[in-house]
Amino acid sequence: MRIGELARRAGTTTRALRFYESQGLLTAPRAANGYREYGEEHVRLVGEILTLQAVGLSLDDTRPFVDCLRAGHETGDSCADSIEVYERKIAEVDALLAQLGEVRSGLVAKLASALARHPLPCVVPGSAQPPDELESR
Repeated sequence: MRIGELARRAGTTTRALRFYESQGLLTAPRAANGYREYGEEHVRLVGEILTLQAVGLSLDDTRPFVDCLRAGHETGDSCADSIEVYERKIAEVDALLAQLGEVRSGLVAKLASALARHPLPCVVPGSAQPPDELESR
């Protein structure tokens, strides 16, 4: 199949496919006329890339999964390098969640402190919140 058909079947664009090729994630033999010739395995590779990106992996993070599929494994996460990517990304997400928890705790403390001092905050002329909205709190 040609690149347009692959893009249609995989749910992406020909531009994205050419970019994947430039990054070494997608390779296709060329026909005598110079056109790329793709097979079913390419639909599967592109599907794997798109699925992994949808769950937050970068394009570079998808490389071990693509390599795993190319090596003939049934799934892209059958290989140790792919599992390591999952573990690393989960650790990154956990760290970000912890950081966000700290930010939230700080904001809750600031709000509690402000409300303890002034149960109904003053209204600054020209502020975005009309006085009647403050009174309904």
